[in-house]
This record gives sequence, C-alpha cells and structure tokens, in this order.
Amino acid sequence: VFPAQQCIVVGGGLAGFSAAHTIVEHGGKCLLLDKSPFCGGNSTKATSGINGSETKTQAKKGIKDTNDLFIADTLKGGAKKPEVAKVLCNESGPGVDWLVDKFELDLSLVARLGGHSMPRTHRGAERFPGMTITYALMEAFEKM
Repeated sequence: VFPAQQCIVVGGGLAGFSAAHTIVEHGGKCLLLDKSPFCGGNSTKATSGINGSETKTQAKKGIKDTNDLFIADTLKGGAKKPEVAKVLCNESGPGVDWLVDKFELDLSLVARLGGHSMPRTHRGAERFPGMTITYALMEAFEKM
C-alpha cells in the first residue's frame, strides 16, 4: 500500500508503464508523464526480446537456467555493481512471467544470445518484441 495512494511516474517506456501498473495493482492512483509527445521510449526499439532466468517458459521447455548463472553472466559482461546485478537478475524471471500472465503476451520463444550461458531471451513470433511488449502495457494502462 502506498502511503499517499497516488504517484507520478516519469517515463513512458517499459519501466515506466511497469511501475504504473504495479502502483495500480496495489490500490494506488498513477499519473504517467513522458517528455515525448508519444510514449514508448527506447523499449520499443528492442529487437531481440527480454531476458529472464527461472521463468515459467524456461521450465516448460526444460531449460535449466538459474538466477546465479544469470548474475555470473551479467558480471562477466562488465556489470560494475554486483548488488544491482543481483536484483536485476533475481527479479527478471518474475518480471517476464508477470508480463506473460497479466498482459497475455506471447513470450514463448527463448533463445541464447551473446553474453548468455543459457537460453534466456524471451520473445514471441512478432518482429519487434520490445514494441509489442511496451504497447501491450500502454494499451492496458489506457483502458484503466
């Protein structure tokens, strides 16, 4: 529960809309602002997918990924703050599952991309997964 029951989110990309939906899920009211005339941000430009470890999709496909492996890959890739990498990686799977479950997104294709030791980049059959994911959250927010 948010003490003030209302919040302003600055940024209309995937992170901003995820925050806005989370606020509303917990009973708050939210105003979302973006500097651009159109929301979407850099998230709409993502063409590979969204990374997540220990997801329901990975489990269904028999992919034995772990948060610890994802953390190790992230640190090996150059992350400078292990405490931030740990949060990012540990929350990635629940984040991907939330997108699939709440917004009925197809993120059923999982691939191993550069820097990853396991398949963990999720996407659907569409050509631009970042746009598909972000627009799904935008559309759902507009309906509230």
